[in-house]
Amino acid sequence: MENTAQEALQTSSKTLSVIVADDLTRADLFAALHAGWRDFIAFPLFGLFFGVVYVAAGLLIWTVLFRGGQVAWLVPAAAGFPLLAPFVAVGLYEVSRRREAGVPMRWGAVLGALRGRGDEQILSMGVIVFVAFGFWLMIAHGIFAVFMAESGIGMESLTLFASTAGIAMLLVGSGVGALMALAFYAITVISLPMLVDREVDFLTAIITSLSTIRANTATMLVWAVMIAVLLFIAMAPIFLGLVVALPVLAHATWHLYRRVVMPA
Repeated sequence: MENTAQEALQTSSKTLSVIVADDLTRADLFAALHAGWRDFIAFPLFGLFFGVVYVAAGLLIWTVLFRGGQVAWLVPAAAGFPLLAPFVAVGLYEVSRRREAGVPMRWGAVLGALRGRGDEQILSMGVIVFVAFGFWLMIAHGIFAVFMAESGIGMESLTLFASTAGIAMLLVGSGVGALMALAFYAITVISLPMLVDREVDFLTAIITSLSTIRANTATMLVWAVMIAVLLFIAMAPIFLGLVVALPVLAHATWHLYRRVVMPA
């Protein structure tokens, strides 16, 4: 029993002792994008599959809101939709991991990456992802109530954004949304690929992600802006650009994780 306790302590120590590089540069970001593109080209079916699933989810949200007469909700829904991307990208992290390790690609293993290593840590992160998306929609509804409650304009028309109150609502909503997105980015950008790569709990992974942001603040903020710009550009043609943008960014994020977090 004593040996078992010592082994458990050693395993715990290895799990928690994560070394994060503090010398990340912008050149590393472009190198990660290049490596992400190579992964996508090497195994395009996996990337296209997850990209199509993501786009289909976006079109479903758009259809429900449009048919429900809640057209103006398309704006906050589209703004919050990228929050779901990191969880969708988990399978693509597994593709990059397998390609790097020279392990054969199997659909079962790639799709099964969402289960994590049998410890439900990735699923716990998934709950955080979807709760964050729902929380953003509630915040957006609250901002609408504050600015538009007395205007008499409902959410069934985009004309509300042309009014003075609508413009103010957009400015405040954009600011609040940006802060939420940044906080969410900080806890997921490294944590999700780390959970695919290592047997750690999701709190350790989140702490590592935050440590990465703290150690490489300027460069990681540039990466956040690059992700946001590329995703929103890709969303412009009815979400279709995401079929390629999502997998490339997912693979690139994996390589960024491998550059920042030292091998166990």
